[in-house]
Amino acid sequence: MNRLSKNKATNILILASLVLLIIGIMLSISLGAKQISFSQIISSIFISKNEIDAQIIRDIRIPRAISAALVGAFLSVSGAILQGLTRNPLAEPSIIGVTQGATFSIAIALAFQKSIGSFNLMFVSFLGASISGFLVYFLSSKSIKKVDPIRMALAGVAIGTLLMSLSTAIAMYFNLSQQISFWISGGLTSATWTSVKLLSLIGIFGIIVSIIISPQITILSLGEEVATSLGVKINLIRFIGIVIVIILSGGSVSVAGNIMFVGLIVPQIARGIVGSDYRNIIPASIVLGANLLVFSDIVARMINRPYETPIGSLTALIGAPIFIYIVRRGQRAF
Repeated sequence: MNRLSKNKATNILILASLVLLIIGIMLSISLGAKQISFSQIISSIFISKNEIDAQIIRDIRIPRAISAALVGAFLSVSGAILQGLTRNPLAEPSIIGVTQGATFSIAIALAFQKSIGSFNLMFVSFLGASISGFLVYFLSSKSIKKVDPIRMALAGVAIGTLLMSLSTAIAMYFNLSQQISFWISGGLTSATWTSVKLLSLIGIFGIIVSIIISPQITILSLGEEVATSLGVKINLIRFIGIVIVIILSGGSVSVAGNIMFVGLIVPQIARGIVGSDYRNIIPASIVLGANLLVFSDIVARMINRPYETPIGSLTALIGAPIFIYIVRRGQRAF
């Protein structure tokens, strides 16, 4: 009965979040430096027009809103997977250095070539995320089969801080401060239809695989002894999970830069609503994360018009107190 009630809560949450997401996307398309009415949005989508407003809607606002939803979903799922694999409520891509590694690799690439295509940018981002992610993973391993959650958080913070410092140094030395500042602070000003296509491709793969392994993540979150007794291949699930995290977070950084704490906040909220089963947590994290970043992007554009506030600053403002609360509580949210 409890399982049925959690499933019902998950379904209600997903439906409500989808409705809210549609509203958020419409608001994201409408609001900004130039406000556009909903009637103009509808006519621009369904009727071919060459007006400036129609071009803003089709070529700038819509891909940006969709990219925000996808990035929010990807970072949230990445955080949920990491928290389940490590049994650490503090785990998320930016805290274990994955997003900082992607940012660092982008900084190196821009130092050699200031204009990089979207596909090459995503490849470079994946490469940096992979190196930093696996480095933190192995540094935090007591043995091949056992990862220390506290050591992973400490190693991630240390590696992440080092990589961000190196990114800043590269920006100053090669006179790339303006370009690198975007990746460090996070934002969606460069989101295009190409970004949407690339994010959609990696998202289809990453989300499907994360849902497939969600039952094993649930068992693994109960402890390695329980997982082993139930026949879960711990090393294989961990490896697949880390790869999915690298793919999703690497793609997110290549489009939106280093956005912190989304992967920390959203899985905690999802877990509090739908319980500890990752078959429910991952779908809930998808819709909640999408909503969080879509509405954060709206606030980032509206809070100081016509200038934009970095989205990473807003998510950090929300996430830092939650991070401190979890640390001081000293309990696992599993």
